[in-house]
Amino acid sequence: MRETVVFTGALLLAWAAAASRTASGVEEPTFRVGLADGDLEIRQYAPVIVAEIVVDGEWRAAGNAGFRRLANYIFGGNDGGRTIAMTAPVSQSRPGKSIAMTAPVAQERRGANWVVAFTMPSEYSLDRLPVPDDPAIRLRPVGERRVGAIRFSGSWDAERFDAKAAELRRWLASKGETTIGEPVAARYNPPWTPWFLRRNEILFELAPRLPG
Repeated sequence: MRETVVFTGALLLAWAAAASRTASGVEEPTFRVGLADGDLEIRQYAPVIVAEIVVDGEWRAAGNAGFRRLANYIFGGNDGGRTIAMTAPVSQSRPGKSIAMTAPVAQERRGANWVVAFTMPSEYSLDRLPVPDDPAIRLRPVGERRVGAIRFSGSWDAERFDAKAAELRRWLASKGETTIGEPVAARYNPPWTPWFLRRNEILFELAPRLPG
């Protein structure tokens, strides 16, 4: 698994722009915890809308390219003519529509490609989001879902993500859960955050539980 996204060069500017516009942090998807065991959880997520892009290539380069193109969309690369206030006390006007950045940024493998996704702020419905200038970006509703998660801090190297994904999969199996699809790597902090303060997660979608 190579689900990490490397934030370098222009990507730092995107994170810096988001951080400078909000003193209270960024919005995160809403969920409730159904079962917790230390850093391992089973969560029920509320519906969200994501902006996602499928990118070809080696995982590191694909992650950079996907993040950069999605960042361009939320920072004005869309068909809007007005500014949308950020979801924080300080607003920022932009030439096009500007959309609040949410956490996490997620990347998953899809066949030979990678899917990099941003969650859109909860104030938006699908018909209120501006159309991306980049035709490769897709806006997609994601329904309510059950998700297995493991939280951890530290480095973002691929080996660590692999190990945590395996740990999560074993725990979920021990609870009788069936995973769906590939693991998703999620990171909640800009790259200058000290390694010991970073919040990372691996997520697995779970099969619905049958009644009774």
